Amino acid sequence: MAKDTFLNRKHTLNCKGKLIDISKPSVMAILNITPDSFYNKSRVSTIDEALNTAEKFIEAGAKFIDVGAYSSRPGAADVSETEEIDRLVPVIQAINQAFPETIISVDTFRAKVAEQSINAGAHIINDIAAGNLDDKMFETVARLQVPYIMMHMKGTPQNMQDSPSYKNVSKEVFSYFSEKIKSLNQLGVKDIILDPGFGFAKTLDHNYELLKNMQMLNFFELPLLVGFSRKSMITKALNIKTEDALNGTTVLNTTALLKGAHILRVHDVKEAVECVELVDRLIVH
Repeated sequence: MAKDTFLNRKHTLNCKGKLIDISKPSVMAILNITPDSFYNKSRVSTIDEALNTAEKFIEAGAKFIDVGAYSSRPGAADVSETEEIDRLVPVIQAINQAFPETIISVDTFRAKVAEQSINAGAHIINDIAAGNLDDKMFETVARLQVPYIMMHMKGTPQNMQDSPSYKNVSKEVFSYFSEKIKSLNQLGVKDIILDPGFGFAKTLDHNYELLKNMQMLNFFELPLLVGFSRKSMITKALNIKTEDALNGTTVLNTTALLKGAHILRVHDVKEAVECVELVDRLIVH
């Protein structure tokens, strides 16, 4: 099944008229313009820091840079819409000007923030809430006609880990995406990327059950994005610190690639690119 998944898929994303081929898995680098993201080495606070970090990501082989200004870690502080825009727009403009070939995604669940970020030079909207936290998001994506990453999550970043419960997490995530895809298609949105939301409103067991059955999502014939990078589903399972979770991240990334993942969202680009290269060689050659 994994071999067929790799050989048969033909996925491109229309990023403002530029067709981006992700038939071969790609790496998305995480760039946080926040003071409180859970992994402190992913944080930057100035435009110069952002540009230096972006350059390193690009040199290491990242195809996408995901810029976020609202920490979505469990219990994170709320950030106003105005502050989120003020953090994001200058950085997106600077990266777009310095590295015009780089594809930028904006990590936000707010429609206004998404639109201003796209106008500033971003190409993709990455929404952890799949429209649930802003009822204008879907219509905004449809109007802008940009690729849309939608993630599965219950609740908000402030309360999502209070007491997550499912009768069957894999089936519920599948049903969630089925309904969302239908709504987006009715609005004319075609470039959709699915993110199962590992670590969002899920217990440790939920995360591994969902990963075990992740190939179910290939049914939709849409690109899949996964984000395991240094998350608690690794650190809690192994009783280690975030700083020591790179090896665990690579193991889960490898597993996800074998189950059909198209994009790895990571803090450590070089290692993820190497993971993609080796798994691709194993499957294709």
